[in-house]
Amino acid sequence: MAKHVISQLGHVELYSIDPDGSLRFFRDVLGMEESGREGRSVHLRAWGEHHLSSLTITEAARPGLGHAGWRSTGPDELELAVADLEAGGLGVGWIEGAFGHGRAYRFRTPDGHLNEVFWEWERFQAPDGARSRIRNHPQKLTRGAMVRRIDHVTLWCRDVAGSRALFNDRLGFKYNEMLTTPDGREAGAFLACSSLSHDLALIQDASGGVGRLNHVAFWQDTREDVLRAADLLVDAGFQLEHGPTRHGATEAFFLYVFEPGGNRVEVYSGGYLNFAPDWGPIKWSFADNPILYWGGRPPETMTSRSWGSPPTADQEEVTKQRTAAPAETGYSAGPGDP
Repeated sequence: MAKHVISQLGHVELYSIDPDGSLRFFRDVLGMEESGREGRSVHLRAWGEHHLSSLTITEAARPGLGHAGWRSTGPDELELAVADLEAGGLGVGWIEGAFGHGRAYRFRTPDGHLNEVFWEWERFQAPDGARSRIRNHPQKLTRGAMVRRIDHVTLWCRDVAGSRALFNDRLGFKYNEMLTTPDGREAGAFLACSSLSHDLALIQDASGGVGRLNHVAFWQDTREDVLRAADLLVDAGFQLEHGPTRHGATEAFFLYVFEPGGNRVEVYSGGYLNFAPDWGPIKWSFADNPILYWGGRPPETMTSRSWGSPPTADQEEVTKQRTAAPAETGYSAGPGDP
């Protein structure tokens, strides 16, 4: 395994077919803060994040992953990561910087998912009136479900083993848990660059699609926070795809919902912390039902049909129905929120 050179998931860019609906979803229901706008993109951060942006919403003809951004553990480690990526023929090249961070090196997975690694970033400075008396909080609590931070991103992959090797062997991610088919083929990988159960998951795409997003997840402190998020989402007119319930793999308490821009979002709590560098991978088979520890059966959209973004041709119409944004007046900040 390569040297540990990545510290955390810094940000995710989502392509949205309804950027206004996506903005209301993340800002007004999940409680994220708008950090800035550039062209067709809006940048947001969760209240507990010390950097300027963890989510970018970019208007596009089809939903999906724009890119995922990973922060290195230091400037020297950025150069080490780039050298290893280039040696593997995986690089796209440098960009001079983007909103909230400095120069970054871009690369693609074998399935075509665009990623970047960077070191320098801009820290959030709370304006007057938003500063918390709790000094290690970047700001006061906000509105809506009040998700605290971005947690992980999950990608659909035709080549799970190839994409896993990129992050595991080239960038030093820990391989904590794995899913296998009855014939022993690698069909899922839960990888961590931090002490979380996973910062990145890779799941076999049964749809035949290429370079698709499964979901992006946002962290909440407690199960009760996830249940409150469920209340706010349903009250705002959204249909929950699955949950709230509990995973077997990664142990988390969760719910899934499609946001108006066409992308699946997970609201997530619990799970475990893993500090050991040589712990995994813990091996699951699909017969173990790793998606659920308890709760109702997962819908076909999450299993055999591999719904994600962009949708495949046979998923287009139903996806439009599930992601239709409620009227603007249907969004609720929740009792007592500003």
